Amino acid sequence: MSHFTSAIFWLGALAALTPWVSAPIALVLGFLMASFKWVPAAVNTNAWTKKLLAVAIVALGFGVQLDVAWQVTGNYLGLMVVSIAVTLIAALLLGKAFKVDTPTSHLIGSGTAICGGSAIAAVGPAIRARSDQMALALASVFTLNAIALLVFPVIGRALGLSDELFGAWAAIAIHDTSSVVGAAQAYSDEALQTATTLKLARALWIIPLALLSALVYQRFSGDSTKTKLTVPWFIGGYIVAMIIATFLPQFGELYNAAFSAGKKLLVLSLYLVGASITVSRLRAAGPRPLLLAVVLWVLIALLSLGWLTILAN
Repeated sequence: MSHFTSAIFWLGALAALTPWVSAPIALVLGFLMASFKWVPAAVNTNAWTKKLLAVAIVALGFGVQLDVAWQVTGNYLGLMVVSIAVTLIAALLLGKAFKVDTPTSHLIGSGTAICGGSAIAAVGPAIRARSDQMALALASVFTLNAIALLVFPVIGRALGLSDELFGAWAAIAIHDTSSVVGAAQAYSDEALQTATTLKLARALWIIPLALLSALVYQRFSGDSTKTKLTVPWFIGGYIVAMIIATFLPQFGELYNAAFSAGKKLLVLSLYLVGASITVSRLRAAGPRPLLLAVVLWVLIALLSLGWLTILAN
C-alpha cells in the first residue's frame, strides 16, 4: 500500500472527528475505504473499534443522570423481557424452518435479542459453537447493523417519532451497541441518552443468557466442561460514570466535555466499522442465515414499534 492511500485513510479518520461528519456518513466513508482497499494492513479495525467504542460508551455515561436511567429502564422493562423471549424462541423455530443449524440459529437469535456481536461472542463459547457458525452469525448481524444505522433515523423521522420513543425503539430493535448509539446520535441528543441507557440495560442480559445457554448445552450434549463468560467491561464503566455525574454535579462542565468527546469517538468507531466491511464478508453470511437474521430483525422491529406506539398513546 502506498503512502498516498494510507494518508487518505487517516485523513478520513480525522474527518470523522470533525462536526461535519455524522455517524451514517462515517460508516459509508469507512466502507468506501475498504472497497478501494485503502485501509492499511497494519490497522486492526475490529480491535480498535472495540477499544474506542468501549471508551466512548463510558464517556457517554457522564451525560446521563442516575434517576433518569432508572426511570427509562423501568418504563421499558416489560418490552425488553418480552422482546428477548420472543426473539430467542422465534430464532429456534424459524431456524428449523429455514434449515439453519441450531447453534447458528441460537447465535443469530442471541445477537438479535440482546447485543449483536457481544452476545454472539459471549454465547458462542458457552455452547461450544464452531468458528464457522460464529462467523456466519456475526456476518449476518453485522450486515443488518450497517443497514439499521442508515435507515432507522429516516424511518423515525418519516413516522414522526419523538426523541425518547425513537431512542427506545433503536435500543430494542438494533443489534450492536455501536449502531444503536450511532442511529440515535443521528436523531438527537435526547434520543442518544435514552438509547444508550436502555441498550446497556439490555446488554446486561448477556450474563443470564450465556449462563442458561451453557447449562442447556451441557444438559443435552453431556459436556460438563465449565465455560468462561465474557461480559463487556464498559457496562460497569457506564454505570460508574452515571453515578459520578449524579452525585458530584459540581463538575458539570467536565461531564459535558466527556459526553461530547464520547460522541466524536463514537463517530470514529463507526468509521472503523465501515472500514472492516468487505464484499467477501457480506457473501460469507450466506442466504439462509441472513434470511433468518432479516426475518428476526423485522419481527422485533415491528413488535417493539407497535408496543412503544401503544405505550406512548
